Amino acid sequence: MKVSEVMTTRVVSVEMDDRLTVVKEILDCVSFHHLLVVEGDELQGIISERDLLRCLSPFLGTEAESVRDTKTIAQRAHQVMSRSPVTVSGDTTIRSALTLMLEHNIGCLPVLKNGNIEGIFTLHDGLRALLDN
Repeated sequence: MKVSEVMTTRVVSVEMDDRLTVVKEILDCVSFHHLLVVEGDELQGIISERDLLRCLSPFLGTEAESVRDTKTIAQRAHQVMSRSPVTVSGDTTIRSALTLMLEHNIGCLPVLKNGNIEGIFTLHDGLRALLDN
């Protein structure tokens, strides 16, 4: 079975200069955990929910919030994204994609065709495919 058969084709992306407020707003409202970071139509990186939580102050929105805490949310996507993401094509087998994810300790793989984003393959997609077979 190939990645293209189970990948998520509804991909949400943010621009390199989008603030983390935008990233947080998106991730707070959806059920997925990764956003692709693009410049124009070209993939530049990935921001995971874990990346976001790692860089944000736990005091945001509390009485203990300081000016330094609010500056963390004003950072840009390119400042916290993972650069040079590992990618696959839609023809990649699910087994190969999952092996790559384990080797690189990552939770998703952007799926590209001729440099264009076709979808995103996640651990969830891979597990669902394995369990359905």
